[in-house]
Amino acid sequence: MGNVASACKTCCGLRSPKAQGYEPLLLENEREAVADLLQYLENRTTTNFFTGSPLAALTILSFSDNVDLQRSAALAFAEITEKDVRPVGRDTLDPILFLLGSHDTEVQRAASAALGNLAVNVENKLLIVKLGGLEPLIRQMLSSNVEVQCNAVGCVTNLATHDENKTKIAKSGALVPLTRLARSKDMRVQRNATGALLNMTHSDENRQQLVNAGAIPVLVGLLSSPDTDVQYYCTTALSNIAVDANNRKKLAQTEPKLVQSLVALMDSPSLKVQCQAALALRNLASDEKYQLEIVKADGLPPLLRLLNSSFLPLILSAAACVRNVSIHPANESPIIEAGFLLPLIDLLSYEENEEVQCHAISTLRNLAASSENNKGKIVEAGAVDKIKKLVLDAPLLVQSEMTACIAVLALSDELKPQLLEMGICEVLIPLTNSSSVEVQGNSAAALGNLSSKPENGRSTADDYSAFNDVWDKPDGGLHAYLYRFLSSTDATFQHIAVWTIVQLLESGDETLLRNIKSSKLIMPHIQQLAVSQAPTPASGSPGSDAGGYSEEGEGEGTGEIATLSRRILELTDAADEDLRKSVHSALGAAKDA
Repeated sequence: MGNVASACKTCCGLRSPKAQGYEPLLLENEREAVADLLQYLENRTTTNFFTGSPLAALTILSFSDNVDLQRSAALAFAEITEKDVRPVGRDTLDPILFLLGSHDTEVQRAASAALGNLAVNVENKLLIVKLGGLEPLIRQMLSSNVEVQCNAVGCVTNLATHDENKTKIAKSGALVPLTRLARSKDMRVQRNATGALLNMTHSDENRQQLVNAGAIPVLVGLLSSPDTDVQYYCTTALSNIAVDANNRKKLAQTEPKLVQSLVALMDSPSLKVQCQAALALRNLASDEKYQLEIVKADGLPPLLRLLNSSFLPLILSAAACVRNVSIHPANESPIIEAGFLLPLIDLLSYEENEEVQCHAISTLRNLAASSENNKGKIVEAGAVDKIKKLVLDAPLLVQSEMTACIAVLALSDELKPQLLEMGICEVLIPLTNSSSVEVQGNSAAALGNLSSKPENGRSTADDYSAFNDVWDKPDGGLHAYLYRFLSSTDATFQHIAVWTIVQLLESGDETLLRNIKSSKLIMPHIQQLAVSQAPTPASGSPGSDAGGYSEEGEGEGTGEIATLSRRILELTDAADEDLRKSVHSALGAAKDA
């Protein structure tokens, strides 16, 4: 998430040193500095106060023992930097940092305002910390004066937007007072403090230090703040904190109302708060407990509303959240029943944002994972029609998710005939030659699942006519795909191909048998693999992790590809006498081993 930069503005006005009645007590150089400064201020629009005589006059007044002169210098710095922020050097920062150490509240207030203004500049952020600016700022955060607190915290907020400063701030002892000030009754202080805490949540180390400083209960408590900015800062900070598994565990143990608060914030009048609430829930939903709790807390209706919005950040955050929530099998039916299918299918064609497409298709895949009934509802709602229309021209990541989803749907015995009739093979076959290994594997896994016989064993020749229709087209058809995978150096791809061929042959379809048996591309490779001892593919191969083609139940050991290849030779009656001898020899060697 982005950083927050919002230092409080000083409410002090610049006063003429001559009006203070202390001129007789001034040293000569101080008197000259006062006169010079007044002259420069009269021409402030054309004067550079950060160099030369103007800076020299300010410096003299800053280092004076006269507190009234210090006030005038601090107020001048505050007013100048309000309108003119530029990179400055040590000669500018030293007098301001000196003023920060003053015991006078008005000097502290104006000096911290000036420093906060300068801290908007990237170069100044680093130099302020390098010159030791954190220590006096921490002291001012502990002040009893609300204006001083506000300006000091605002300056730290600005400093914390630079990555190089975050760790230094965390180690400086600033987190405990920042956490305390987040509970301030003054909304400006609260807003700056929560903004600073947010800026400290962008690294693992700093997040842990925030947790140790007691920030979690403060941030959770402020989710109900009436101030939109405070809500936004706290929601975003908690979202970042929830990235870490250990922090999610701590949140689960100590913050029982967190999910309900975030669900409520998805109905906030503020779009940015809605968005961050959904993202925070997304990160929490990395854990099973929260996946269930979000549904139990009635989080689905507001997520559906965000998903149907026209504002991309809301759509993206809701889609990401629903994707994580859908991982839990117990949430599949509630999500479908809540009306998510059609909006998710519509988002498949959301070409403005690839990430939205990926979240949508991945959610559909999750919803199809463990229920035959849900698979049917997804197909009935038009998901496969939309995928078929889009997949060939979709980005690679979207193609990978879409083909993985088809592989899952193709596991359904009831849906296989319908999927084949819809012509899904016509788009899967070209994708087996994709530049992406994942897309190749998932597409092949889907074809393999479509080719497998139903568990009840029922099969007719007509069931496999769809495979005959694509035997040599498109892009060389099923024939070319099987040849590519058989000749691959990837054992996983070889395994998918031989397993698929076995399924096709065991269908009893005469045309398929004739096409495979007569292939001068396929059969030589099958004969070669039949006497090899190719290693069994590792688990987690393309397709298997998608819930598609799976090696489970297909045998064990290093000779599985050879075993399947021999089965193909049996089914095609293609083994000649020499091959039979080779197979017999290979089997004997495997037995001896």
